[in-house]
Amino acid sequence: MPASSPPPPASAPAPAAQPTWLQTLKVYREPASLRMLSLGFSAGLPLLLVFGTLSFWLREAGIDRTTIGFLSWVGLAYGFKWVWSPLVDRLPIPLLTRALGRRRSWLLASQAVIMLALVCMALTDPQLSLAPMVWCAVAVAVGSATQDIALDAFRIESADTEHQAALAATYQTGYRLAMIWAGAGALWIAARAEVPSAVAGAAAPYQHGPWQSAYLVMALSMLPGVLTVLFSQEPVPAPVPAARNLREWLRGALVEPFADFLGRYGWHAALILALIATYRISDVVMGIMANPFYVDMGFSKDEVAAVTKVFGVVMTLLGAFVGGVLSLRMGVMRVLMLGAVLSAASNLLFAWLSTRGHDVSALVWVVSADNLASGIASSAFIAYLSSLTNVQYSATQYALLSSMMLLLPKFVAGFSGKYVDAFGYASFFNATAFLGVPVLILVVLAARAQARKPVR
Repeated sequence: MPASSPPPPASAPAPAAQPTWLQTLKVYREPASLRMLSLGFSAGLPLLLVFGTLSFWLREAGIDRTTIGFLSWVGLAYGFKWVWSPLVDRLPIPLLTRALGRRRSWLLASQAVIMLALVCMALTDPQLSLAPMVWCAVAVAVGSATQDIALDAFRIESADTEHQAALAATYQTGYRLAMIWAGAGALWIAARAEVPSAVAGAAAPYQHGPWQSAYLVMALSMLPGVLTVLFSQEPVPAPVPAARNLREWLRGALVEPFADFLGRYGWHAALILALIATYRISDVVMGIMANPFYVDMGFSKDEVAAVTKVFGVVMTLLGAFVGGVLSLRMGVMRVLMLGAVLSAASNLLFAWLSTRGHDVSALVWVVSADNLASGIASSAFIAYLSSLTNVQYSATQYALLSSMMLLLPKFVAGFSGKYVDAFGYASFFNATAFLGVPVLILVVLAARAQARKPVR
C-alpha cells in the first residue's frame, strides 16, 4: 500500500489589505468624529474670551497695560489643571453622574460654569468695577480647564488607538473655528452694536453695551456643545475599584495614575516625558515674538489680522486634517517626526521674512506654511498623548501630559525678547529652529522604544 503523502503546509494568513484613501477619509463622517467637532468648538470658545478678546475690551475701557498683563495669569488654570484632574477622573457629581455617567456629567457641569461666568462678564462693566470681571474670568478659565480634562478623557475612551488621530483632527477643527468666532466674531458683533459718535469722523467713546451683546452671544454659543453632551452616549467606563475609606480613594485617585504610567513604561517614561516637554518648543518660543515682529516690520493690524486669521487658520485646519489622515495610513510616530521637522523648518522662513521688509505676499506664504506645519504636528501629538494613557486613569494622565508640554517652552519663551534685543530677529528665528533638533532625536528614540515595547 503506497504511503500517503504528507498534508500540504498551512498557508500563512493573507495580510489585511490597506484601506483606500476614500475608506480612510470616511472616518471623518463617523459619529465619534462629528461629536468631537462640536465638543472641540466648546473647548476652544472660552480661551480667547479670557485672553485676546478680553484684553481688547479692557484696553478700550481704559484699563492700563500693566494690569492687563497681570490679568493674563488667569491662564495658569490651564497649566495646573492636573492638580484637580484626579477629582474629575474619579469623583461623581451627585445626581448628575447617575443620570449621565462620569464623563458627560463633568462635561455638562463645566459647560454650565462657563456659560454662567460669561453671562456675568457680559453684565459687568470693567470701567466701573474691575474685581468682579477678574473673578468671572477666573471662573471661565477654571471651568474651561475642567471641561478640557473631562473632554480629553471622553475622547480617549470613545475610540481605539487607531482612530485617535481622526478624533484629534476633528477636535482641532472645532477648536480653531471657535477661536475665530471668539476672536474676530466677538469683535465683529461688538463693532456692529456700537452707537455711532455724534461728531462726524470722530471715534465713538467706550461703550459697555456692545461688549455686553458680544459676550452674551458667546455664552449662547456654548449651546451646541451642551446639546452634544446631552445626546451623546457615555463611553464604556473603565472599572474603578471601590474604595473602603478616604485613604484608599486618595490612593486610587492621586497615586495610582502616576504609578501606573511609570510602571507601564519603566525607564522609557523619562524618554517619553522629555519628548512631551520639548516637542512644541520651537513653536511656543517663536510665537511669543511673532506679534512684536509683525509690528516692527511695519505690518498693519488689518494686514496681520487678515493673514493670520484667514490664511493661518485655514492652513491649520488643513494641517490637522492631513495629520489625521496620514497618522491613520503611516502611523503616529512617522507623522510625529514629520511634524517636528516641519515646525522647526517653518521658523527658518520667518528668518527669511525678516529680510524682506514690508512684504504682504511673503507674509501670506510664511504664515500659511507655519500654520500648516503646526496643524500636522498638533494632530499627531494629540494622538500620541492619547495613546500613552490608560483608560482607567485617562483624565488624570492626559491632563498631566498635556500640561507638561507647555511648562519648559513657556519658561524658555520668557527670555525671547531679551534675545531679540541682543541679536536681532533673524538670529532669534534661526535659534528657535535649532531648538527643534533635540526633538528629532527624541522622536527617533521614542519610536525605537515603542517598537521594542508597544504601547499597551
